[in-house]
Amino acid sequence: MAETLHNTLKAERERLDLTQAALAERVGVSRKTINTVENGIFVPSTILALKLAVALDRPVEALFRLDDPSVSPKQNT
Repeated sequence: MAETLHNTLKAERERLDLTQAALAERVGVSRKTINTVENGIFVPSTILALKLAVALDRPVEALFRLDDPSVSPKQNT
């Protein structure tokens, strides 16, 4: 089964009233890179994901999630 990475990047960017260009400048990439990440075309590197989290003042887990039922959070037992 193919894994899909979903993100809330656009919603979080809009929450802060940032354009794609403004967010791109904050993290040191092109506007096109932000666009392709938002649209699920490009999977960001760990470094870029962390930079985006810092720029948007959100934890990485709030921005990105895997759509794979075989990966589940650790359960406390």
